[in-house]
Amino acid sequence: MTTFSNSTRRRIRVIDLETAGSASHSVCEIGWQDVVQAIDGRWEVNAERGARFVDPGGPISPQTMAIHHIVDADVAGAPFWKDVAPQVLRPTGGVVALAAHRATFEQRFCSPRLSGGARWICTWKCALRTWPALPRFSNQGLRYERMPTGLDRATGLPAHRAMPDAYVTAHHLRDMLNASSLQQLLTWSEQPGLLPRVPSGPDRKRPWGELSDDALAGYAKDRDVDIRFSAETEQRRRGNRGAIPAKAEVQSSLL
Repeated sequence: MTTFSNSTRRRIRVIDLETAGSASHSVCEIGWQDVVQAIDGRWEVNAERGARFVDPGGPISPQTMAIHHIVDADVAGAPFWKDVAPQVLRPTGGVVALAAHRATFEQRFCSPRLSGGARWICTWKCALRTWPALPRFSNQGLRYERMPTGLDRATGLPAHRAMPDAYVTAHHLRDMLNASSLQQLLTWSEQPGLLPRVPSGPDRKRPWGELSDDALAGYAKDRDVDIRFSAETEQRRRGNRGAIPAKAEVQSSLL
């Protein structure tokens, strides 16, 4: 079990993956950016960042090329995922956690065997808790809603490439860590997403606190785990002890 000592310089590695978009959705690029704790206890984005192409074992789909602009020639001769992943996910000196925006996507590929069993921070889930008044919570949406201090525009471009996206995510993570504890972010990340507002349907954009008890009861039976968890959290706030927290670790595509 990892212990967090205030006497050591702690490091979190932010990960972003691009995939081939084929039937297997194999990884074709991995990017990373480190966030470290300074001597004064504050967290900062450092200069440790990079990206590596990965041989996805098959062609990249044209539809996916149109998003990240990685073509088959870029990954020709690149190492395979099983060889690249441990080098990036388990760097010399170690990390206290890995992080990603909507981390369950990265966790599909970064298995415990490859990552050494590292715990994960999901910056999407933590953004819902840290800045609930914001209108959107995508990585790039947060970038322009928040305009994080110190984020170099050129380093964060082009969007939808692994290193620039990890770099942007790291600035959100830095600010979250300076607002809440590392343990708090890990705890939030291991729960479903607490949506600040109803994401769709007739109550779209309404805060949960504005809904009737009957409406909440309906959302508490929704198929989406984040919607269920959010409705049940409001039920418990109102004193409905029959509401049971959703336990599945699944992220929706909402918000």
